[in-house]
Amino acid sequence: MAAPSTTTAPSANPPTPAAPPRPTGPPVAPSKPPVPAPPPPRAGRLDDRGVVRHDAVHAERWTVHGTAKVIGEADAGGVEVQGTVVIGAGLTADSVRAVGTLDVGGPIGVRTTLRAEGHLRSRGAVEVGDLEVRGAARLSADLRSERFLRVRGSLAAPNVRATEIDLDGAAEVPGALEADRVDARFDRDSHLGRIRARSVRLRGRVPNVVDRAFFRHATVSVERIDADRVELEAVTVTFVRAPEIVVGRDASVAEVEGKIVRRHPSSHVGPESRTPPPYGLRR
Repeated sequence: MAAPSTTTAPSANPPTPAAPPRPTGPPVAPSKPPVPAPPPPRAGRLDDRGVVRHDAVHAERWTVHGTAKVIGEADAGGVEVQGTVVIGAGLTADSVRAVGTLDVGGPIGVRTTLRAEGHLRSRGAVEVGDLEVRGAARLSADLRSERFLRVRGSLAAPNVRATEIDLDGAAEVPGALEADRVDARFDRDSHLGRIRARSVRLRGRVPNVVDRAFFRHATVSVERIDADRVELEAVTVTFVRAPEIVVGRDASVAEVEGKIVRRHPSSHVGPESRTPPPYGLRR
């Protein structure tokens, strides 16, 4: 006769799983991102003539007479250019003087003065001690000059900051333009976003009879000015805030917060600008 089968009832408390083994060695520090290697030291003098090409430039002094193309970065103490230089990455230097074309694909950093006569282009931020331009400067990122910014020609940049700005020509700065002093004379169409400075003086080209007849006058527009003193001539400003404001000849200001100390009869202050009828259509 077979023995009766017995069934074991399940336990009310299931067994506790075993704890993972504790590490026996010292704690492991979290991994850090790799630190980029420092650039090679500057060494010697590099004198390029004719048409040359480099993977990178690291020199105490770099002189170019002709055309030079650098695939990577360029780092030099002093840079002298007579011709055309195209740099794929960034440019760092103690000083730069370029006559011709300087085209940089990355940021520009110059400890003292960058002088450019001709065409200056950069696709990265520009930080210099002083910047002097005679020609055209087209910058895709912000410009910062520790001391002076002098332009004889045209300047285009998203934002500009300097101690003193002296411009004669044209400018396209849709963002902020900040300085202690801004003195600009415009002879071509220009547009500025927000100006913040202690002293601002903007003078457009006042059209003569022939200019008015053929509509040959520069249009200079500014969105906002915040300063201690503002002087305007032949420019159009949306908003001005200053304790002392001079609205000169052919200037137009839509809104003013401050005191107008002098105003030319041909100027206009108010939300609507008065546009004269075309020549020959006056009654």
